[in-house]
Amino acid sequence: MFLFRLLSYLPLPALYLITDILYLFGYHVLKYRQKVILRNLEYAFPEKSPKERKQIAKKFFRNLTDSFAETLKLFTMGKNEIKQRFRIEHPEIIKERLDNGEIVLGLTAHFFHWEGQVLAFKAQVDSRMETVYTKVNNAFFENLMKRIRSRFGGFLVEKSDFTRHYLKERNTVRLIGLAADQRPGNRDIRYWTEFMHRETAFYEGPEKMAKRYGHPVVFAKVTKPKRGHYVYNYQLLDAPPYNGRPEHSITDKFIRLTEENIRTEPALYLWSHNRWKWKKGE
Repeated sequence: MFLFRLLSYLPLPALYLITDILYLFGYHVLKYRQKVILRNLEYAFPEKSPKERKQIAKKFFRNLTDSFAETLKLFTMGKNEIKQRFRIEHPEIIKERLDNGEIVLGLTAHFFHWEGQVLAFKAQVDSRMETVYTKVNNAFFENLMKRIRSRFGGFLVEKSDFTRHYLKERNTVRLIGLAADQRPGNRDIRYWTEFMHRETAFYEGPEKMAKRYGHPVVFAKVTKPKRGHYVYNYQLLDAPPYNGRPEHSITDKFIRLTEENIRTEPALYLWSHNRWKWKKGE
């Protein structure tokens, strides 16, 4: 851990020199998860040529290795630089509702750079934020992630503890960040629908929570104007009263917004994740 913190004091361009080597070695020599990446891109973009999909794969891998440098730098990056590099647009959509005493659900998908988004919100908006996360098996990286995400007073809640924790903190005003595009576990209730041309399972816990307890839901569209800079454009996905809303309405809208973001910024999505591992009926 000490070595990682020491490296984080290097300027970001110097860290990019290291990840440039990782990119060349990982993509061209090890060919890390290339089959999974290209298969996922073939599912998602059947209209594109193999050459076009390969270009997206290369850009994705570059973003992946860049994210290593950026995550490392977040150990010591100051608030002002975080606000410059990870810019949040329309934070008032969340802040106004928090100031009104509401719990807000922030639904995100796996676009780069999700760690930066967590810290950018805390750096820019002086409100309580909780991030729901899936525990990492490797204890070192688990500790690394916790240290970064908890900077500026952020709270982390492990996914398996979230329901108990939520009920205990029902009256605590906060933003709850949830990655809503994760593949559901075997015991989770699944909702099957089309996502990027494939029948895909989604976990509907966020929708059920929003409708049952009357929480507004926000979504952030992610863009990357240049290397090392990200923009998170917040928008209201839905808000109570939810009377008369059809079943799956929040999940369906989240999926459509995620698809739109993928089509405009295809190389920012996490294609190395085996999102379509399960098939309906399994």
